[in-house]
Amino acid sequence: MTVRMDLNISLDGVVAPSNQSSENPMGEDWGKIVNAYSATRTFRERVLHDTTGEGTSGVDDRYAAAYFEAVGAEIMGAGMFGFHSFPDDPDWQGWWGGEPPFRVPVIVLTHREHPPIDFANGTRFEFLAAPPEDALSLAREYAGDGDIRVGGGAEVARAFLAAGLVDRLHVAITPVILGRGTRLWDDLREFERDYAVSSEVAESGVIHVTFTR
Repeated sequence: MTVRMDLNISLDGVVAPSNQSSENPMGEDWGKIVNAYSATRTFRERVLHDTTGEGTSGVDDRYAAAYFEAVGAEIMGAGMFGFHSFPDDPDWQGWWGGEPPFRVPVIVLTHREHPPIDFANGTRFEFLAAPPEDALSLAREYAGDGDIRVGGGAEVARAFLAAGLVDRLHVAITPVILGRGTRLWDDLREFERDYAVSSEVAESGVIHVTFTR
């Protein structure tokens, strides 16, 4: 079992762009750092449910496909689930729609109390107020023989990295400089020391860097 993380960041390390709003819940520059990923055939099929086969099929798509492979459970923060979009709607089921792409149990770290939400494709959102170590322990119970993937948002990702709980980190570095927002690497000096590091440049110019313990 591997604890994995896949993130899209800018060249200056921004993982969560600034100026988040109801119109741009992920920040006004979010599209700039996920453009290559969202253009892949895998993203279009898995997230947008586009079965036309359209989308890029190169290096970016290979990493996008790996993002979903062999995952038995997911951990994410309240922002990635989408609580802040409709905070007062008790029927809000997240911004992933009626067929979320996860298809496994998902632990949402939040202090907001909410009953579990089950979807027909196997996705189950369960809400938990707990530190990273406790969330990971529960995810291990759910994952079976599969891996555990830790998603966003930025604070959840940084907390798991700072605690040394991630076995493999993949960052897709888009060659844009945002100059503002939450940076992934702050206070993670010499993070690479405990990992083997490899990199690969995609046709899009995105640099895929993988840290493997």
